[in-house]
Amino acid sequence: MTRVVILDYGSGNLRSALRALARTGVSVELTADPEQALAADGLVVPGVGAFASCMAGLAQIGGVDVIRERVAQGRPLLGICVGYQILFESGIEHGVESAGCGILPGTVERLDARRLPHMGWNTVEAPAGSVLFEGVEGQRFYFVHSYGVRDDSALTGGITRTVHEHDRFVAAVEQGPVSGTQFHPEKSGNAGARVLKNWVESLP
Repeated sequence: MTRVVILDYGSGNLRSALRALARTGVSVELTADPEQALAADGLVVPGVGAFASCMAGLAQIGGVDVIRERVAQGRPLLGICVGYQILFESGIEHGVESAGCGILPGTVERLDARRLPHMGWNTVEAPAGSVLFEGVEGQRFYFVHSYGVRDDSALTGGITRTVHEHDRFVAAVEQGPVSGTQFHPEKSGNAGARVLKNWVESLP
């Protein structure tokens, strides 16, 4: 059976992600153990709160090295919300820049919008041939965040975008073994469940 590990590095309530992934039919485990995270067929990196504190939590369990090693080996991982943001080179919050994992080029920065956090349901613009969004074109997903990747000029692979007020930002990335969503698929109803199932079914 396909085995998925959710990396537990002290970032919020992970039970909803655990339940949502379990419903796809895979074996799911929540762990902070680097060896188990490396050995799993798929690794999920969740995250809520501040970019810098998530990076600090990851560092305490060796999570940054695990993420980089998996990518170096071409082994799949899925980042969710801040767990997706920390895959980028850096994040800027309250004028302070913090280093990310450096897997994806780009900077996470404050959205240019009057109403923050951006909280609620948005449609997304997925590229043709997207694995994550197959079968859910035009559906809405649940976002809750104030920061995002606004300049995607250095990104390659599949880039999914959305707009909050007038500000356009990256809603999801598919680049080789790396996938990530700014929205919460585990809180996005049937459409989010399909995104998770699509990811799980893409695991080797």
